[in-house]
Amino acid sequence: MAELKRTIKEIDADIEATRAALADVHGSETEVYARIVGYYRAVRNWNKGKREEYDHRKMFAVPESAAYEITEADSACECASPARITQPAAKASASRTADFEKSGRWELFSRKTCPNCPPVQAYMAKLSMRGKTIDVDTDEGLAEAAKKGVFASPTVIVYDESGEESARCHSVEELDAVFASVTA
Repeated sequence: MAELKRTIKEIDADIEATRAALADVHGSETEVYARIVGYYRAVRNWNKGKREEYDHRKMFAVPESAAYEITEADSACECASPARITQPAAKASASRTADFEKSGRWELFSRKTCPNCPPVQAYMAKLSMRGKTIDVDTDEGLAEAAKKGVFASPTVIVYDESGEESARCHSVEELDAVFASVTA
């Protein structure tokens, strides 16, 4: 390859030419869009009424009393990766699941109009564990769901023998993963 030899004067001249070209850049006006009432509209086209709506807009926030507290049960399960499950861990998991059947309990949060609830209810009816179904269409059921941080139906919360939450499931597939050794 032939080397290109440039002098300092040539390099400085190129730099100055680039600076002059950059100083003379004239772009187009940037349009800013905002959505205040149902649709996006260019801000520069706002009339007095639209500006007033913007000034009187409401910011929605969950009240502190209704805020859900993040607990250990909400964290990701470390046993989800098959590579992490060892033989002793698999045996311990099987015995723990068998303990659910003896002394654990479950709560199923469901609705009358929920299309996914009947299969989950049928699955829970097959188990020999004790448990209860809570209808979140009622005020009491909704209050109980809010207290436990249940945001969707169906949701099954499984408690171990000490009353601690040990699993949360939303479908038959998730229930199969938790109760595989119980129903086998």
